Amino acid sequence: MNGFLVLESGEVFSGHWHGGKNRIGEVVFNTSHSGYEEIATDPSYYKQIVVMTAPMQGNYGESNSVWESQQFWIEGFICVQIQDSQSNKSWLKKLVNAEVPVVSDMDTRRLVLSLRSGGTQWGALVSAESEAEAQKIAKSLLSQRFEIKKDWVWEVSRKKSQIQKGDNPKGPKIAVLDFGSKENILREFRTHASELHILPSRSSKAEILAVKADALILTNGPGDPADVEKSTETVKSLIGEIPVMGICMGHQILALAMGGKTYKMKFGHRGSNHPVKDELLNQIYMTSQNHGYAVKDDSLPAWVKVTHRNLNDQTVAGFYSAEKKVLGIQYHPESCPGPHDAKGLFTFFIEQLARNAT
Repeated sequence: MNGFLVLESGEVFSGHWHGGKNRIGEVVFNTSHSGYEEIATDPSYYKQIVVMTAPMQGNYGESNSVWESQQFWIEGFICVQIQDSQSNKSWLKKLVNAEVPVVSDMDTRRLVLSLRSGGTQWGALVSAESEAEAQKIAKSLLSQRFEIKKDWVWEVSRKKSQIQKGDNPKGPKIAVLDFGSKENILREFRTHASELHILPSRSSKAEILAVKADALILTNGPGDPADVEKSTETVKSLIGEIPVMGICMGHQILALAMGGKTYKMKFGHRGSNHPVKDELLNQIYMTSQNHGYAVKDDSLPAWVKVTHRNLNDQTVAGFYSAEKKVLGIQYHPESCPGPHDAKGLFTFFIEQLARNAT
């Protein structure tokens, strides 16, 4: 069957349709060479059609043990090749059974060059007999994008509080504001903590303080940080009262809470090969990243220092203030998928937390 990606600009790309349901989403590309399961189940990819730049997908099968949530969040999966043989089609079958549209044999190089030059666009991934029919279907679907609720974080956040037992009985109690957390963020903090209290994104200051936690974690999540309701004002009221660490979306919300500003990047950072210079740990390492917005460094207050830079484009990749006990990390120190170079930042935050508590 013929599969088509129709961008809002009118540009059309064709390939082989493997199944799924016609859908729309922001079209983004990811440069990771592995980790297709983690990417597809990461809530940060809510409302996004993912283009994988690595040629072969599904080549090492699939396992629920590495999923970053309980479901798929992507709106579509595009690649050059995907395993579709009698002996190995488990990944493809899982996507199609969940009605996620899958298209292979597409010229992903031309598509990525288009996204890099023109910026992130919305697109429709559809099955059709011809390009003309695809454009007609896509036009109808894309008109629905303006009906989508803006607070994507709330759409993927837990709606009820949850308590998880930590692995360290002598460790701190940690409150987690769930913006669409990857499971591996929670796994990493469980190794350090005695207890995790995971709260919905719109939780109030009183609800967070009622946990009597030693620190607050702001997780990753999808969409524009400026569209997230309540969280920025809540975090603003907590700065200085409790140590706060923000990761990805959490980093951006923390920046807004401090009076900073964010902006939409041309095509974002998505992949597991982004070099970062870290002045806190005095290291340069490769990182896993997934974000379409960034923090304006000249908008941050004087009491916070930019401590991490993306070496590809010098964008802000992290900041820190010992005075206010805040740490913001734009990338994913928990990796999965990606290198584990930055996992030391979890230990750094916990150690700073312990010293501040004594």
